[in-house]
Amino acid sequence: MTDLQYGFSSAHAEAAYSLEGRERKARKVLAILEEAEGDLSEKSLLDIGCSAGVMTRCFSLAFGRVLGTDIDLPALQYALTADGEGRVLWAAADSQRLPLGDAAFDVVTCTHIYEHVPDASCLMDEIYRVLRPGGICFFSAGNRLSYMEPHYRLPLLSVVPKFVAHRYLRMFGRGKHYYETHLTYWGLKRLVNRFDLEDYTLRVVAEPQRYCAEDMVSPGSLNQRLIMHVLRLAMWVCPTYLWVLRKPVLPK
Repeated sequence: MTDLQYGFSSAHAEAAYSLEGRERKARKVLAILEEAEGDLSEKSLLDIGCSAGVMTRCFSLAFGRVLGTDIDLPALQYALTADGEGRVLWAAADSQRLPLGDAAFDVVTCTHIYEHVPDASCLMDEIYRVLRPGGICFFSAGNRLSYMEPHYRLPLLSVVPKFVAHRYLRMFGRGKHYYETHLTYWGLKRLVNRFDLEDYTLRVVAEPQRYCAEDMVSPGSLNQRLIMHVLRLAMWVCPTYLWVLRKPVLPK
């Protein structure tokens, strides 16, 4: 496999090492997982693309067993050093070829990872494989049809053809190679079609207090009502999707 994105934490240090931002995101994820799965204290978790491990350490306070994986060695070294209590196991591993057994985890978290790997279908196959039957994956995913690309903050970067995106990045001094490959709403639905999908996107907008998302949506605001109206009419324009994917329990 080619074009693995090894240096994410170096190129995006403000995101990878942001304690406040990452911890806030972790609280959102945990609120959804606890609603979807109940008590997590006896559950095992695989956090794919854990980067510097800030969210992973937050998850470890709720789960019984946690493994964080990434290919970014400097970020993993930071995660290992910062994990003073040793609550998390850390491993350098390509999410497209995980060195893990089948049905090994109750829960997988895949938070804005799919666009960073060369083969998103292979990633989802691995998530499906390592989840136990009935297990769930928290899957947050960006939409290709977004005006502002979230990693490099350049308008329409994710929309233009890849050869144009490379030049676009270089023109503005944001990098030399655009690794990310985003999918549309319909492409994402096809990507996860092996799973039973429960969509939390609208729920989080409707009840931000319940999901620790007041920083994203102000409860009772005009902006909240507008977003709800637009998404009910055209979910395909939403910039980010929050999905819980459940691996079906197949009949024996």
